[in-house]
Formats: sequence, structure tokens, C-alpha cells
Amino acid sequence: MYLATTGRRDAPPAPSGVRRRVPGTVLALGAVSLVTDVSSEMVTAVLPLYLVLGLGLSPLQFGLLDGLSTGATALVRLLGGTAADRGGRHKQVGGLGYALSACSRLGLLLAGGATGWIATAIAADRLGKGVRTAPRDALITLHSPPDDLGRAFGTHRAMDTTGALLGPLAAFALLWATADAYDAVFAVSFCVGAFGVLLWVLLVPGRAREAAPRPAGPAAPRARGGLLAGLRSPGYRRIVLCAGLLGAATVGDSFLYLLLQRRLEFDATWFPFLPLGAAAVYLLLAVPAGRLADRIGRRGPLLYGHGALLLAYGLLLTPLPDAAVLLGVLALLGVFYAATDGVLMALTGPFLTEGRQAGGLALVQTAQALARLGAAVAFGAVWTAAGPEAALVAALLALTAALVCAARLLPATAPERDAPRPPADAP
Repeated sequence: MYLATTGRRDAPPAPSGVRRRVPGTVLALGAVSLVTDVSSEMVTAVLPLYLVLGLGLSPLQFGLLDGLSTGATALVRLLGGTAADRGGRHKQVGGLGYALSACSRLGLLLAGGATGWIATAIAADRLGKGVRTAPRDALITLHSPPDDLGRAFGTHRAMDTTGALLGPLAAFALLWATADAYDAVFAVSFCVGAFGVLLWVLLVPGRAREAAPRPAGPAAPRARGGLLAGLRSPGYRRIVLCAGLLGAATVGDSFLYLLLQRRLEFDATWFPFLPLGAAAVYLLLAVPAGRLADRIGRRGPLLYGHGALLLAYGLLLTPLPDAAVLLGVLALLGVFYAATDGVLMALTGPFLTEGRQAGGLALVQTAQALARLGAAVAFGAVWTAAGPEAALVAALLALTAALVCAARLLPATAPERDAPRPPADAP
């Protein structure tokens, strides 16, 4: 079990082989993410069903809506990260993002069947996520030992994924109890999201405490120049490039779930259960994957995780029994997220200069978001023009090429001079 601790600032490093406790700030952030994910996944689980099967949107229209709403977060991620770094306002900026996402549920509730208003509400939710993600991940980086970043992010993502498991269950229960009343899902999602904002206000510290004294050696560089100044570092520049390359070949979960529903032809009522399989695997593997990344290096797990996604694409094209395809795709999708989501942030953290943690993480996330915008639109267009099999083949080839490039470009380790400051609340 992972226990919180504030620890003494002058506490010596943990002896080799002794497991250090996860900082209390990481657990507080995990609790907020757990509650917020219950809220967001309640909507995410039913939204493809609502839009494609309920309102009759085509795959291309859904791809445009999903891709554009994701891409709308790009500029906001950068602005949010930059604003959070100025004066250490990570809590204020992150809280604004959580509040915006919670309010977006009211937009869905009031939109009815108007596609334009639905798109606006979805964009507001994605904008809120874009604002909060970099400040939140920067707080994890600032409050965790550099050598334990993988485990810290893995612990946070495991708690986050617990909410992703509970959200679809809550959505299904509401749809069953209210005879498919989507408005009830949106209303309850808003209330849960508001509770997440309250937890953020009460549990998350406003700023990091004074850092522990640094060991003898070169001091970490202070932030100089603008947001793009970090790109002068070859290692960081390669991470940004690879995040974009791999994101451009990543098919969104919603499309994979729609493909599974199309192949298995199960009743639409069971659609909200599909994310549960992937979330369960993610929950089980997030912490072990983070610890493995700390031990062997974060580059390998990141590549292997995308390899699991590649296998999921291929599995959808095979003539295997439907049950095997269903279980295999959901398991591989869970492995993909466990090995890539937090690991990418842990890989990036040591390359960031002092005072630019949120902005540096935001730039990586933005490259990934913009690339996934193009991937969603392209996949939906190919599906509409040539069918789902042709779209999957194209995605499989694109991801293969991206993996080959990333294997050559990703840095293995960060130079000592780029390491972030020691954590404020690690023992």
C-alpha cells in the first residue's frame, strides 16, 4: 500500500532496496483525478453511442467532432502551462481547468440534440482538461524524487483509472434506471465533477514548499527565454517530435469501441461497458509499469506500449473468434495506456529546466493532441470513404512507421544537468 508522507526536507535518500513512500501531494492529486474521472468517463462512455447511434452522425462527422474538440486544447495547454509556471500558480490554473470541465456537463444537459451546442460543450470539457493537465503533472514532478517519477505517475494514473472504471458503471446504471435518459447521466456527471473541484481546493497545496538542499555538483539551469526555449535541448526536442509522430498514428478509443460494437453486433445498451476492460488492465499495470520504467529506463516501456496498440489494430483485422478479439483488444489497450501515459511524462520531466515544468510538459501534450486531431479526422475520413478495414490497415502502417522512427529518436536517459530540483515532500 502506498502511504503519504511529508518527510523532512533534510532527510537522507532511502537506502538501496527500501521502498520510498509516495508523496502526499501525489495521493491528493490522485484523489482529485479519481473523482473527476468518474464524472468525465460517465459522459465519455455514452457519448459515441449518443452521437453516432442516437443522433445519427456519420463516422466522418464523429471524427471531425472528436478531433477538433481535442485539437482545441492545443493553445490552451500551452497557455495553461505557461501561466502555471509564472509565480508557481499551479493550483490556481489547474483548478480553473477542473471547474471548466465540470461546467461543460451543464452544457451537454442544455444542448438537447443541437450538434453545435454539443460540440461547444465537448470543446469546453477538452479545454478544461487542457488547462489542468500540465499544472497537475508539474506538481507531480515537483513533489516526487527524480528517480521515482515513473512510480509517482503510475500511482496517480492508477487512481485516475479507478475513476475511469467507476464512471462507465455509473453511466450504465443510470441509463438502465432511467430508460436511456442521457440527461440524467449529464446531470449526475456535473455534480460529481463539482465535488472533484472541491477536493482540489481543499487537498492540493497552493505551491511547492522550499526545495531540499541540492547535493554538491552543477546547479540545475534556471528557465531562460520563452516557452520554446526548452527545444534547444536535443533530448527534449526529440521527445516532442516523437510524441507528435506516435500521436499521429493513434486511433482514438471511441473508434476502437465502435469497431468492436460493429464487429460483435451486441446490443447498444452494453456499449458503456467496453471501456471497463481496458481501464481494469490499466489499473492493474499502471504502478508496475511506472516502477519498471524507473528501473530499466522509460524509453523501452513507451515503445512497448505503442507496440501493444499496434497489436490491437492487427487483432481487429484477424478472423479470430469474437470473444478473443474483444478480450485481446481491451487488454492490449490497457497495456498501451499503462506503459505510455504516465511514462511519457516521467521521461520528459528530467529534461525540463527549473521553472518550466508545466510549460515543458504542456508542449509535449500539445504535440500529441494536435497529432491525434489529424489522426481522428483522417481515420474517420478513410472509414467513410473506403470502410473500417481500410482505415485500420492505414492506421497499422502509420503506427509501424512511427514506432521505427521513435525507436531511433527517443533519448534513453536525461543528462544530469537537466534534472529537476529534488522534491519538496519526498522523504
